[in-house]
Amino acid sequence: MLAFGVPDTLLASYGRSEAGRAWIAALPGQVAEHLEKWDLAPDGDVAAGEASLVAPVVRAGGERAVLRFQPPKEETRAALVGLRTWNGSGIVRLLDHDPANCTMLLERLDGSRTLASVADDDEAMGILADLLRRLTAVPAPEGLRGLGEIAAEMLDQAPQAVSALTDPADQQLLRSCAAAVADLVDEPGDRLLHWDLHYGNVLAGEREPWLAIDPEPLAGDPGFDLWPALDSEWDAAVATGDPIRVVHRRFDLLTEALGLDRERAAGWTLGRVLQNSLWDVEDGATALAPSQVAMAQAMLERP
Repeated sequence: MLAFGVPDTLLASYGRSEAGRAWIAALPGQVAEHLEKWDLAPDGDVAAGEASLVAPVVRAGGERAVLRFQPPKEETRAALVGLRTWNGSGIVRLLDHDPANCTMLLERLDGSRTLASVADDDEAMGILADLLRRLTAVPAPEGLRGLGEIAAEMLDQAPQAVSALTDPADQQLLRSCAAAVADLVDEPGDRLLHWDLHYGNVLAGEREPWLAIDPEPLAGDPGFDLWPALDSEWDAAVATGDPIRVVHRRFDLLTEALGLDRERAAGWTLGRVLQNSLWDVEDGATALAPSQVAMAQAMLERP
């Protein structure tokens, strides 16, 4: 039996709703059930982010793995679809799962070593680009949410978000993002996207030197998958004194590695700026975040 207290990060994420509190209350029983079900032995302390609990375990044959618990919802089910489809190619391998509650048994990676530990940014971005190339080379399976649907929803929401912004420059920038999406919405693409591949979501492994984790799979154009990489370690990019130059260098490296049309990739990256800004406005923001402004400017002012 694995004894643990529910981490504060999970309490903050799920403790505000009745359903979330019920899921937290059931966690100890879920852990015990899956340790027995899959013949696993605990192998260290549990860890948690904002969305999931991870417990290190050892399988009966001695293989190190982790149990991952997250409330069953659309994003979690999509992650299972993606992990099964990629089957460990460039990404953490799914060893088993419980379809009833979306509990996953995953290969163990080194959670203490993310891609941010690579000092040279071009080297780190090259590693990420190769992983992204492999992941987006796979056609999306049936049943995943598509970028076309998401883009159409964003365009519907954009006018109201523009009116919520107080700075005319912000308003114009958001209109430019929406215009870029409008030009692309009829060709959303059909690749299997990770949707959140940044330095923190690439861990050191044994099977391969680096592997992606925590996908939020979506069917769409690979250009829509670039923003998290471009935004990786943003504070460090700002500290260089010229974050737009950093974005341009990263954008060139990514589009070349993935063989993308630069104009389309820039347009879909503006789509991510639009998406992020819509979420911010929904949360009460009346100005665009500085990082979003810089990213949009970098895409609109490409050399």
